[in-house]
Amino acid sequence: MKHSLSLLFVLLACARVLAAEKLNVLHIVSDDLCARLACYGDPMVKSPNIDRLAARGVRFERAYCQFPLCNPSRASFMTGLRPDTTKVYENRTNFRDVVPDAVTIPQSFRKAGYRVARVGKLYHYGVPTQIGTDGMDDPASWEKVVNPKGRDKDDEPLIFTLKPGQFGGTLSWLAADGTDAEQTDGKGAAAAIELIEGFAKGAQPFYLAIGFYRPHTPYVAPKPWFAMYPPDKIKLPAIPANLASLFPAPALAVHKKEELEMSDDLRRQAIQAYSAATSFMDAQMGRLLDALDRLKLADKTVVVFHSDHGYHLGEKNLWQKMSIFEESARVPLVIAAPGGVKGKTSARTVELVSLHKTLTDLCGIAADAKTEGHSMKALVENPAAEWKHAAFSQVTRGANVGTFTKGAKKGGGQIMGRSVRTERWRYTEWDEGRAGAELYDHDADPGEYKNLAQAPEHVKTVAELHAQLQAGGK
Repeated sequence: MKHSLSLLFVLLACARVLAAEKLNVLHIVSDDLCARLACYGDPMVKSPNIDRLAARGVRFERAYCQFPLCNPSRASFMTGLRPDTTKVYENRTNFRDVVPDAVTIPQSFRKAGYRVARVGKLYHYGVPTQIGTDGMDDPASWEKVVNPKGRDKDDEPLIFTLKPGQFGGTLSWLAADGTDAEQTDGKGAAAAIELIEGFAKGAQPFYLAIGFYRPHTPYVAPKPWFAMYPPDKIKLPAIPANLASLFPAPALAVHKKEELEMSDDLRRQAIQAYSAATSFMDAQMGRLLDALDRLKLADKTVVVFHSDHGYHLGEKNLWQKMSIFEESARVPLVIAAPGGVKGKTSARTVELVSLHKTLTDLCGIAADAKTEGHSMKALVENPAAEWKHAAFSQVTRGANVGTFTKGAKKGGGQIMGRSVRTERWRYTEWDEGRAGAELYDHDADPGEYKNLAQAPEHVKTVAELHAQLQAGGK
């Protein structure tokens, strides 16, 4: 009897330990990645490891960034605060200067007793110039940081670029010599695996964030990845001859002369290079998933993968980001959580700003009271759950706004473009409508070419979406 009671107490103690065991979090962020991936239906791009994660969890079909530029987007999803709260609208402002008491995702986990660490780019870095440095990191967020630096930095003189001497904001690429392991993202994956191995030996749960630098321009990857995408097999997007007449001027105001002047051969080379860098990054992510499996941590770890924003690859003659068309505002987002469903897709409209509430909710810890957005835990458990939230994105345009439309604000300031996305509609206003408005029906026009904002039959829809846009996610 005495031995039976002792055994019972041991079993109860073990049960209490198991009940109290917290889930780990592996937070993987890709830089400038659009939703051109196999699991998102792309017929060309090979992304077996992102697909593999999607098979383990929920792939969000309609996920959106809050601002299609690195610093504003990252400041938003890492704090759980919208850009209008952080006041970060470009790549120079540090969110701590505006909201010094902001509580970031890692800070929430650290307060809950987690080990927290970062590898690579989570907050803004100038790429490639700041690779290997802290960039615009937030020291308050982390216990440990690793800033990988690979041969891609040394190979910069070899990179082809549309504007000689410029890389980060200019289309540029390199089919590199050497191995994956020599590249910055290869070194980052190795460092992250070493951290996971160390965390696995301890008693505390961990939140580990790894930010890959690819496929951000310059699109650098070892040569075998380029060989997977022969340029003569790449289809270019069709561009209507009357393109400029289809949209309010601010919508296309990020056209760049050197991009508009590219030959079709160069366009195909750029898409080849971007696709190669995407598949290379995917392979490094696969190494992280392998490590979780090898260390038997997959059933104890929430894995979230996403990009900071989307990316144009020639659609409407647009390249890169800073538009609020679908290609630039939409992001790939996959969440695989122990206890969640596997291999399902959610069609609900969700936002990156909601990641803070979602990850803390999934792990049973508290987010700061000021955190914005909406927890997606219900969708991780049931991708078709009732969901009444839209997604909101915004972007700035430059000083010459008086040329956009008569009546727009004039002077040296900027105007804001704001967009609301529901499961069917995208509605956008430039300068509160003074510089134009756009309405697209994604059921009939997924490419967003037929602007219905002035159509008499859609007056009611415009009014409803305008009201949602004014509410702004609150």
